[in-house]
Amino acid sequence: MESQNLADFPRPVHHRIPNFKGSYLACQNIRDLEVFARTQELKVDPDKPLEGVRLLALQSKKTLLVPTPRLRTGLFNKITPPPGATKDILRKCATSQGVRNYSTPVGLDSKVLVDLVVVGSVAVSEKGWRIGKGEGYADLEYAMMVSMGAVSQGTPVVTIVHDCQVVDIPEALLEDHDLTVDYILTPTRVITTGCERPKPAGISWSKISCEMLGKMPILRSLRHREEQAGKDVTLQDGPRSPPGATRSPQDLAPPELGSVPPSSVQIGNLPRDARVSELKRALSALGVAPSRLTWQGPQHRAFLHYRDPAEAQQAIACLQGFRLGANTVRVVLARQQRASDLPRELPADACAEMKGPVSQSRGAGCVRASLLGPGVRLKCPSPLPIPKAQKSVRLWAHSSWELE
Repeated sequence: MESQNLADFPRPVHHRIPNFKGSYLACQNIRDLEVFARTQELKVDPDKPLEGVRLLALQSKKTLLVPTPRLRTGLFNKITPPPGATKDILRKCATSQGVRNYSTPVGLDSKVLVDLVVVGSVAVSEKGWRIGKGEGYADLEYAMMVSMGAVSQGTPVVTIVHDCQVVDIPEALLEDHDLTVDYILTPTRVITTGCERPKPAGISWSKISCEMLGKMPILRSLRHREEQAGKDVTLQDGPRSPPGATRSPQDLAPPELGSVPPSSVQIGNLPRDARVSELKRALSALGVAPSRLTWQGPQHRAFLHYRDPAEAQQAIACLQGFRLGANTVRVVLARQQRASDLPRELPADACAEMKGPVSQSRGAGCVRASLLGPGVRLKCPSPLPIPKAQKSVRLWAHSSWELE
């Protein structure tokens, strides 16, 4: 496509779903499909050559869902143009910038029923066999939609390509998790493939790596659901307990002090008109809902409190580049202290709490230092004057306290 000057912006088209001259014309052909006319809700990939379909969907007042890039912040974004949007605004909404500025996340619990799926391709055969960039995102997106009940085997799949991208593809190249297409639209043709090869019936967990799982919170959430349902969720490169197995107390115990960061996350640069309900919905859609949320709207910030530091770290990774309204929020650990940074003695103005049972004769024990960060424990080897019947007492600095 590059050598014959068929490619269009962005160029070069290597390592991407290629845009091509005539892509907008090819997109217009979707109006000739009966399945598009009766579609109410469709999923269209964010690739540049599919921009014309996204625009047609918005102009037709259909519900438009666009996958998040590389699935790192969720599965779908629903494109919501402003009230009374002009054609120019709708055109902006159909672009990659519009997807960022005029969209809201759609969570796993949302009632999504997709009538039509539109994907980009690098190559496709008239039999409906498709090749993408090789990263498997379109295949995985479809499998995830199957898992959440958003599509079925009868949901039609359309791809839009240049005529030169329609080629013969050996069936040996296809695997069970590969997505096939029912319609191929080019600038000059509308091809009905009649493909009978089954589409993915769900997520093939044996094809999912631990690294991929770590980058996609939505995938982790789906895996947890399927594990709870008793399905085999064994990963490609990591052992996994069989369905129904429970973790031991050692697995559930918090990591040792010094190996974990704090478990609270601060979100800043929130919009002036942001509401806590909007943030909660967005966090839930991204699969990073905290166990507790502290809202400080006048300061344009909020604190997310998670059960353990690992969840906090996952939330930070997932929220990088996250937008609420027109603002890109700032996400940091609420307290970025490591054990190696902590003082070896309790500061003179710090307060700690000793929990019993304790007594005057057995005052030695461990205390929790409230000003040194979550999970920090200190050991006091000498007896302390604590009333025998009292099970909890606040203590001020003591010279013999040490990090446990």
